[in-house]
Amino acid sequence: MGRTRVERDGMGNLRVTKKGIRLEGISEFLLPLYVKEIHSRKDSPLVLQSDRNVTVNARNHMGQLTGQLTVGADAVEAQCKRFEVRASEDGRVLFSADEDEITIGAEKLKVTGTEGAVFGHSVETPHIRAEPSQDLRLESPTRSLIMEAPRGVQVSAAAGDFKATCRKDLHLQSTEGEIFLNADTIRLGNLPTGSSSSSPSSSNAQQTVYELCVCPNGKLYLSPAGVGSTCQSSSNICLWS
Repeated sequence: MGRTRVERDGMGNLRVTKKGIRLEGISEFLLPLYVKEIHSRKDSPLVLQSDRNVTVNARNHMGQLTGQLTVGADAVEAQCKRFEVRASEDGRVLFSADEDEITIGAEKLKVTGTEGAVFGHSVETPHIRAEPSQDLRLESPTRSLIMEAPRGVQVSAAAGDFKATCRKDLHLQSTEGEIFLNADTIRLGNLPTGSSSSSPSSSNAQQTVYELCVCPNGKLYLSPAGVGSTCQSSSNICLWS
């Protein structure tokens, strides 16, 4: 009848030390293992391996499941009240998620996908900035782009031009204030020029000074300047607007 040799400090790959139990090599557990802490050797990683998945459960004193981490073949799933990812140096929260919100604490969030980021609802941020030497583009391919702020909207280009183009009408409206244009030179291009039957066409070809006139509906037009105002004699252009 064979005998199993039992050493004083353990059996086989199992060693009993002052700090606990030490396992050498690969060990398999067929039944649940209850331990307080699991450490690897200082020069080796800790590997948990399973043919299907690896699940780590956390329970309270009543045995109720409070947290679960499952590493499977298709996904890594975490089930808990709050999930956090912290920096290794100072312990800052880099990412946290709960039922109410998701918080990203990193200095920069970078989306490298070709389609960018898609948000189904509103996005709140105090500052939108493009990368250095890159343009910032806000675009709505099929609908309108609306910017609203109760205390004002400011658009500035410190070292370049500001352009606003559209296919149809461009409206500038102030319900209670005024529209203020402040520049060394203000140009209104492609304004129509009114004409009167009394002014010969040959003189219009040599005309270099015009009078700026306004129709009753607010439309601007040019009229060849004379000794007096010529807006009235050229006002027939207002009938076409």
